[in-house]
Amino acid sequence: MGRRHTGIEVRGNSIRISFIYQGVRYRETIKIQPTPANLKYVERWRQTILHEIALGSFDFVRHFPESPRAKAHKPGHHITVSEALSDWLKATQRTTARSTFEDYSNTVNNHLIPAFYDLRLSDLTTGSIKAWIGQLGCSPKRTNNLLIPLRGMLGDAYADGLIDHNPMARIRNLRSTSDKEPDPFAPDEVSRILAACDGQMRNLIQFAFSTGLRTGELLGLRWCDIDLESGTAYIRRSVIKGHEEERTKTRSGRREITLLPLALSALQQQTQHSYLAGERVFLDPLSGEPWRSSKQLARRWTRILRRAKVHYRNPYQTRHTYASMLLTAGEHPMWVAQQMGHKDWGMLRRVYGRWIAEARPDAGSKAAKAMGQNWGTTETDQDNKRQIDTGVSLENQLTPATNWRSGRDSNPQPPA
Repeated sequence: MGRRHTGIEVRGNSIRISFIYQGVRYRETIKIQPTPANLKYVERWRQTILHEIALGSFDFVRHFPESPRAKAHKPGHHITVSEALSDWLKATQRTTARSTFEDYSNTVNNHLIPAFYDLRLSDLTTGSIKAWIGQLGCSPKRTNNLLIPLRGMLGDAYADGLIDHNPMARIRNLRSTSDKEPDPFAPDEVSRILAACDGQMRNLIQFAFSTGLRTGELLGLRWCDIDLESGTAYIRRSVIKGHEEERTKTRSGRREITLLPLALSALQQQTQHSYLAGERVFLDPLSGEPWRSSKQLARRWTRILRRAKVHYRNPYQTRHTYASMLLTAGEHPMWVAQQMGHKDWGMLRRVYGRWIAEARPDAGSKAAKAMGQNWGTTETDQDNKRQIDTGVSLENQLTPATNWRSGRDSNPQPPA
């Protein structure tokens, strides 16, 4: 029976098909009964295979997915992990912010490629990835960041059919066991910090406390983003690692914010220093040039806190101070979330939950009053008809008397 059908033969209760592909003879067993009809079917199958080989379109894995030789014919079998990572890195360069791409490049070249250098993509397993994670010895957050390029590359490889399954699919990000609580500045600390600086540094720090911008957003702010007449600012760029990027940390970070009186006052004082000098609002007062990075600002910040005799916290805590003060004053959480650049108020609830007071409709008014009465400045905002009193203690004038640093009323009333 087998002699009458070229390239196929009966092997017990199966049929074996034979053909030459890329100079190698293949004999694959088809587990079907060797009936006359099945023999004709396999013969037609073999003719199709020979035709595809002649056209250069033959896909061994598609025809014989269960064959022991199939793995050697999968695309991922001929690509190493390092090659796949390098290709993924090139593909993401155009769609990724410069600072983010630099982080990805550092991770790929200094961590992932040395770890999985010549391993074939199809041989990379969940177990091998977990073993690598286990020997890293870094924080959960750092570990999760190192996994981002690997997760992205394997997701693309799976979508492109280079691998049968994604070994990262069952590896979740590690949960941090040491989430840092916000440590906002107390009212008297804010007053002392503002009193310990002047000129452009005073303007910058006052603006930071009264807008809650991220440090990179603060340094990337341009005069074209400011509307002094309407009292708004559009946040759409950031300075990260010395590079100005036309994007913020998150999509929701691209936002329009309401400028409270102290923020407007800081801007009006800053106009004499930078409005005609260039595009950036805040400049390094020593060089007259735009700030290069948050690290450069952090050095000046440290000296100011030392001069004010205030316990050190990083500049980002000005953001936490702004958020906790707004929430303690009773501003609506959704409005605060929009000011902060959060997608919704879920993040606000998780991070600042103990400062959230009863929501009220007059958003911004209580925060403006608290800042104007207590943080102190000597400038009068003629355009906005706002007079800011300077000689008043922030702790004594907050109404209601509330400590936004702790999130508790300083004069709690006994229950009725």
